[in-house]
Amino acid sequence: MPGLAPADSAGGGPDSVNGALVPYLPDSHVSAIYPLRHGLNPPISRVSVSWGRGNSLRVSVFRQPDSDGGEVGGKVVELTLGKSRDGEISDTQWRKIAYGSVSPFALLQSRKNSAASLSRMQLSPSPYHLEWWEYVMEYSKDISALLGDPKSVGAPLIEDPNEVFIKKSEEPSSLKAAWELMEMFYVDKLSQAWLPERLVDWLADYDSLISVDLPTVHSKLVEFQSKIVTLQVIEDDPRYWDLISSALAVGWLEIVTENGLVEAVAVLISKMPRMRPAIDAGKHGECFKAKPDFVKAWERWRAQITKLDSSAFWVQCDNRQTREGLKNVLQIMLGNVDVLCSATCHWMELYISHFLYIRPFTAGLESMYSLAQNCIRLKHTSNPHKLMRLMIGILGENNEVVLSECSRGFGTWMVAHAIELLTAGSNEADFLVHEERENLGGISLEELHRLVYAQLLSSHLLTWQIAPIYLTSCMRQGMGMLEILLLKQPVQENQVLLKNLEICRLYELDGVSSRLMEISGMYHWKHGRKGCAVFWLQQAQDEVRLSKIASQLFESVGKSISGESFKQWEGLIELLGSEGQPAGGLDFLHKYRDFKKCLQHADSKKDADAARQAVESLMSLMRNASTPQRFWLPILYDAVKLLSWDKRPLINVSQTNLLLNKLQELSLARLRPDFVEPELPTHALNHVRYSLATNLGRAILEES
Repeated sequence: MPGLAPADSAGGGPDSVNGALVPYLPDSHVSAIYPLRHGLNPPISRVSVSWGRGNSLRVSVFRQPDSDGGEVGGKVVELTLGKSRDGEISDTQWRKIAYGSVSPFALLQSRKNSAASLSRMQLSPSPYHLEWWEYVMEYSKDISALLGDPKSVGAPLIEDPNEVFIKKSEEPSSLKAAWELMEMFYVDKLSQAWLPERLVDWLADYDSLISVDLPTVHSKLVEFQSKIVTLQVIEDDPRYWDLISSALAVGWLEIVTENGLVEAVAVLISKMPRMRPAIDAGKHGECFKAKPDFVKAWERWRAQITKLDSSAFWVQCDNRQTREGLKNVLQIMLGNVDVLCSATCHWMELYISHFLYIRPFTAGLESMYSLAQNCIRLKHTSNPHKLMRLMIGILGENNEVVLSECSRGFGTWMVAHAIELLTAGSNEADFLVHEERENLGGISLEELHRLVYAQLLSSHLLTWQIAPIYLTSCMRQGMGMLEILLLKQPVQENQVLLKNLEICRLYELDGVSSRLMEISGMYHWKHGRKGCAVFWLQQAQDEVRLSKIASQLFESVGKSISGESFKQWEGLIELLGSEGQPAGGLDFLHKYRDFKKCLQHADSKKDADAARQAVESLMSLMRNASTPQRFWLPILYDAVKLLSWDKRPLINVSQTNLLLNKLQELSLARLRPDFVEPELPTHALNHVRYSLATNLGRAILEES
């Protein structure tokens, strides 16, 4: 399933392609090893494997009986297959994402092609409409819905100690987090005015992902959760106030206000001005859409904090831990850099705290990048999380780094689909990904990443069917690789073959379609399924192979087709089908089958009409150039019954002369050393000559 591409695939190095085609990923088939902990002592005599429910595999392990005749022991173990490499997304979920992203991708490509055609007609310098970002936004939302909805819901810290601090409706994934980052910076034009607030929400949803590699506020909350039940007075524990300060620093106001703060401080926190159009239910803060209104509210709010900080309340508070903890909370809201730095765990949390309490009006990627660099210096991390690396690439407006991090950290699926976000509003990025590069065989970075993703889909039995959607969007090498993909599919299953043919029909690959039907026909012929073989070869209109098959059928029946051997012939001819337009030597088989049926019908019922139909079939056979010469004498020998018809001659003079000429040609052909004598009675030739001569005399008398 969709996995990780090589780290340098985004850079377009000279080794990323081999000749004109992109090579298949060497690690596309990595064998998974699942430990089988059955707990039985050796020796193991037998293992039975069967499918369980879902992706589980049921393994029954039986041990060999003891030498003293003890009972045979055993155990049944269930293994869950398809676990992901990074523990976030299973193979089943990957397949769901892969299939679900096809429709949004195809729709966007269709709109892009339509917009490009329209711009060429109007001689517009831009290939897209001015509202193109709205189409990309719709595409992004459709993809985002596939990746889940990890919206966090605040939970009280104290009221129910058995509850985790932050509940989530779904487990978050790095893939979803990266996609949302790309969307908010490159596509969503409506939220640019409150981008810092969007980053606050983003960190609230995905800070837990960074906890895997680095300490975070989220991990501090979870760690303190296990210890809270042992505390008698929670306010006396310095870790509690450190936790409150950390949650407040990153904007998790609902956690802070619901966990034991004095009313004055809690009200100030809940009334914090927020520069955003709206806020989710259950979260705190007063929202302002206009900057002047926000500035007034911000100044008034900061003045209230300053007043509280210098009030006589602190002299009356005799609990040192509470007093220092609350003072620390106020310093965070006043934007004390030192306190914010100590309250946060990594540079992204410190970055968010600056937006909340120091620089709420930060705008523009240049100033945001400068702030990020300052935060990195204060909270340096030797091994940053992949989301951090992606964030730096975005803020630094380094499109090459963004592509590289998408490919290295989030896999081929991500980079193949996120390119649409990257190029939505940037001419520089658009030029970067669409520039044709000589070191990539003349293809662009966009085509390269789509080809790599399509090859990964092609390598899996359950996803190869959707690879053509991506291959056909690659103008240089896509169609060639699609032909290779289709021709490599197994032809023994009709359903797979029909799927291939449907793909060929959709993309007008008539030559590939004929080739597939030829391959299928040859496969079925080789394995004894002659009916399927002839059907597919007829569909492919392969007259050469059909003629060869006819020859092989003649050889398989024998050197004669008269008498009892006709039953075997008739069965084979029925396999060839009675309708349509037979090609090559098969034409003879159909004509001969009709002749024999008419002849048998006339002989059994003595029906003159049936006999005349048999004569017409006879003459059609003898006039047809596809009738093999070695069958002329057997056919004429079968026709003796017609030549000796009792009531009146059925074959006229000209027809009899034609048959005599054929017999003369056959007599000359018998002189050749390679002539094969048919398996007929020794008197057959003389009998035919006598019957023809007799019929000629009768026909002359009849016509005179």
